[in-house]
Amino acid sequence: MTTSPYSGLPRRAFWRGGVAGVGAFDLPDLYSPRFPLTADTRVFTAGSCFAQHVGAAMKRAGLTVIDAEPALRGLPPETARRFGYGVYAARFGNVYTVRQFRQLIEEMLGLFTPAVPVWEKDGRFWDALRPGVEPEGLASPAQVAEMRAEHLIALGRAVQEADLIVFTLGLTEAWEHRATGTVYPTAPGTIAGSFDPETFVFRNHGVAEILEDFTAVETMMAEINPDLRWLLTVSPVPLAATATQDHVLTATMRSKAVLRVVCDMLKDSSDRIDYFPSYELVTSPAHRGGAFAEDLRSVRPEVVDAIMALFLEAHGLAPASEAVAAADIADTSADEAICEDVLLDAFRP
Repeated sequence: MTTSPYSGLPRRAFWRGGVAGVGAFDLPDLYSPRFPLTADTRVFTAGSCFAQHVGAAMKRAGLTVIDAEPALRGLPPETARRFGYGVYAARFGNVYTVRQFRQLIEEMLGLFTPAVPVWEKDGRFWDALRPGVEPEGLASPAQVAEMRAEHLIALGRAVQEADLIVFTLGLTEAWEHRATGTVYPTAPGTIAGSFDPETFVFRNHGVAEILEDFTAVETMMAEINPDLRWLLTVSPVPLAATATQDHVLTATMRSKAVLRVVCDMLKDSSDRIDYFPSYELVTSPAHRGGAFAEDLRSVRPEVVDAIMALFLEAHGLAPASEAVAAADIADTSADEAICEDVLLDAFRP
């Protein structure tokens, strides 16, 4: 008797029963952690603006989330966060591309010197590699250089302390210095500085480039911290704007598809790399009312809460009922993540 290869497969293998007909956060066997996460695990967070939610949820759950560059005592929490304190493992701001992360680690190790490291606007000066952490700029280029040197030292401490790096891949698009290849978290002229097409060029990284960049990052960090493990996620937040010739919707789909493929290839390549499907949980059609706020970019707070509750519950760090309860929370606040790319909306016609 011939038996179909689909006979006897678990419920998760079928759309009907695995997605359709179940709750948005009741997907059977969606995430099985490759390695344990405990309250004592020292977590280094980095990535695009959606990564801020991941770090915040881990802190609320009582995990040991690294803050190697804390704010001065007495600084109000809202002000500290606006200036990039306590958002990630160090005050490097959003790291949108793997290339940006690679250059950050290379700079920390003295292997890379960024070009045009300071941007100017109206007599104030910004660190071009993390322009979002000083919303009002600094008084001089020398002050920018001094604070960046202190930042790189703090970053080195964070890498040495970490057990796990949680890294959210956000974008494939980047602006690059033509002569040196230096990439920036946002285009020159968006926050500060000025754009010169003879100096800067647009890049849209592909799978091979991103794999090469991540491998370089992993190798460098393993030399500092041999026991380091990785948990990758993909940001579900669409592009605010694209510099390609495509519609922003197709540009977004291309970018996310590339990043999602990269994550699977990296996970398959090493038992020290895991993937958490926050992207899938947001974009799933199981959300009857949609997972995004009115701008169709910001993920609704109760959806973020439910995703993170599911993640923590999978690690035994939250009760199973918490994910369901979080999904019922009223939508009382907007997305609080700090994102430079949202400023691009100011340039639309």
